Amino acid sequence: MPKHAVAVFLPAAGLGERLRPVTKHLPKPLVPILGKPIIERTLEKLAAACGGEIGINLHWKAELLRAWAAASPWRDRIVFFPEDPILGTGGALKNAEAWLSRGPFIVHNPDILLDIDFSRLIEAHLSSGNTATLVCHRLPHLSNVVVDEHGQVLDVENPGASKPDPSTVADKVAYTGIAVYSPEILTFLPAGVSHATVAWIAASKAGHKIRAFDVTGCYWNDVGDPATYTRGVLDALRDDGETVYLSSAARCGRIEIDGYVVVESGSTVRDGSRLTNCIVMPGADVSGSHENAIIGPDYVVALAESDVQPALAAVEKKQVALSDPLLRAHWGSGARNAGWCDAILIGLGGSERRYFRVRHDGRTAVMMECRPEDPDFERHLVYTEFFARHAVPVPALLAADPDSKRALFEDLGDTPLYAYLKLPHDSRGIEQLYRSVLRSLVTLHATATQHVDTCLPLKTRVFDYDYFRWETTYFLDRFVMGLRKREVENRPALDEELHSLATRVGGVAKTIIHRDFQCQNIMIHAGVPRFIDYQGARMAPPAYDVASVLWDPYYRLDDGVRERLLGYYVSEMASHAAFDAQSFTRSLIPCRLQRHMQALGAYGFLSAMKGKTYFLKHVPEALRLLKAEVVEVRQEYPVLARLIARL
Repeated sequence: MPKHAVAVFLPAAGLGERLRPVTKHLPKPLVPILGKPIIERTLEKLAAACGGEIGINLHWKAELLRAWAAASPWRDRIVFFPEDPILGTGGALKNAEAWLSRGPFIVHNPDILLDIDFSRLIEAHLSSGNTATLVCHRLPHLSNVVVDEHGQVLDVENPGASKPDPSTVADKVAYTGIAVYSPEILTFLPAGVSHATVAWIAASKAGHKIRAFDVTGCYWNDVGDPATYTRGVLDALRDDGETVYLSSAARCGRIEIDGYVVVESGSTVRDGSRLTNCIVMPGADVSGSHENAIIGPDYVVALAESDVQPALAAVEKKQVALSDPLLRAHWGSGARNAGWCDAILIGLGGSERRYFRVRHDGRTAVMMECRPEDPDFERHLVYTEFFARHAVPVPALLAADPDSKRALFEDLGDTPLYAYLKLPHDSRGIEQLYRSVLRSLVTLHATATQHVDTCLPLKTRVFDYDYFRWETTYFLDRFVMGLRKREVENRPALDEELHSLATRVGGVAKTIIHRDFQCQNIMIHAGVPRFIDYQGARMAPPAYDVASVLWDPYYRLDDGVRERLLGYYVSEMASHAAFDAQSFTRSLIPCRLQRHMQALGAYGFLSAMKGKTYFLKHVPEALRLLKAEVVEVRQEYPVLARLIARL
């Protein structure tokens, strides 16, 4: 239940001129973010804290807002306030004065994306005696609200424009478009068209408390133009741990993608299209190739590649000198005097390494930056060269700088198998692609393993008993007791079973394995699967990799397809004399148990300790797989079976 009987007012009358041509078809509050209008995302947050009525002013595309409201969960709470002409941010409140005078109310511009605790905001206002509590952020380029040491508003520079006056030296904050008011603020607004800042200054001069509420550090995006809208969409996509969104109400043929791709409901993307960093809007009908664009029913808004990135990538974006020896090794001596180029952050995974795409002269490369203490950096380089020599499909190593823990790799694009599988494909095509993945896995498990004596760091890195026990302890600590908050009963008996499992898996004949062989670490580049994130490779039972890719929590394969793929892998491996099919088959269930306990431990760690909560959505499938596996060996591992059944 909402905590506060506070009314909500959403100014939705504006023309959205800076967001045209998008707003030629939709009012700004109804512009979608992953299938949900901005106004709906706003109200979902506000309605959890505010139990009062919801006021919405109307002008541009009013009929569309009324239709949305009639179908919304808040239809019985919504009150409309039509305007003609548009009255401005202050006039809108004055127009609704009789309704707003009944008690405190919160105003939230519906084109604002802000991640804050609204209950805390309202409680702060109600307990402070403020007439107005303005939610503010300290962004220098937008900070035009002058405040004193107590946060009291003294002045507003260039009202309505969010443009600071550089000639004025003062403490300034940026207004986010959200405020909580007490009704007396309305007495400071004139009739007719006005800006809300008029009331702030007048009330402050009259001795009322008009205070800033600082939310610096919280996510804030004012969706004002195509670039900020795109950033809002991609931030939501990144928050979900995704690079692709395909609405179930869109029509999408067989297409090629790269980078971030969003296809909204009511749109059509024709067979043979290619989309790179694109948002396809409702009503669009797309064919051909498009890159770095918003595509609508009758428009294409071209954007810079740096604009079609989430906010984190924008913050991390930097320029690198092409004279840097690391880059010159790839682009040649001609790059020495070529100046600078952008380096754009890419990737969504759980790693703390950072990867940047560097583009110059029509070519790209990926620059990896590691922490100074990263123990895997040198191993990554050694493995890359070893795997490349033996036809394992990894990105080419173009250059390395061990002193700065940087390396330059071939650019394999931005489409992991995980994203590729979100698009329409026939089952035969998916099975053929997985066969290609498994053929390359056989190259790793068999061909490369035959030459492991030439790669001592890999030969001596063994997935042994201690590592298997570490995985299961990780599962207990991070998932069972950490994420699920379950006590482990009869720990000595459980440890004995996990000891038995680790001994059994550790005793299986070993090959080189990838160790994290799931569809996020398989890139589809020019239609061909390529492997990344292999620095954890070691000597271990090959069934561990097979379990990882065919029983993958990220993508559920049809049981029949999985069985055929498993048979295909076994038949391909059987041509290598060292492969024992019976031993492999016996090790498959134990390896699946190990793998899924490790995965669940990782989801617990990454969500709780690293704040990457999008990994939680994979927990149900990983747990489903683990429960199915332990049923098959419940007589051998009864304590473990009972624990997993309770999760």
